Amino acid sequence: MVLFRGLMSVVSFKVRREIKELMDKYRDRINWSEELRRFVEEKVRELEAEENFKTVMEILSNAGWRVPKGFSASSVREDRDSS
Repeated sequence: MVLFRGLMSVVSFKVRREIKELMDKYRDRINWSEELRRFVEEKVRELEAEENFKTVMEILSNAGWRVPKGFSASSVREDRDSS
């Protein structure tokens, strides 16, 4: 799944020499660029979802409406009685 369409940008990062050597050892079995790209895209999706959830919760907590006291219990009782 592609998160963003369009031009690609280059991102670089450092790893310990031992890790780089192991990455080189397995480069015929794994496309590191693709794996890292997928990881970053998934992490960005998770962070955006978390941010959106916090925003929604803040909006809901600031809403002026409330559920009347006893509403949940009476709803459950009504549902049980209708069975």
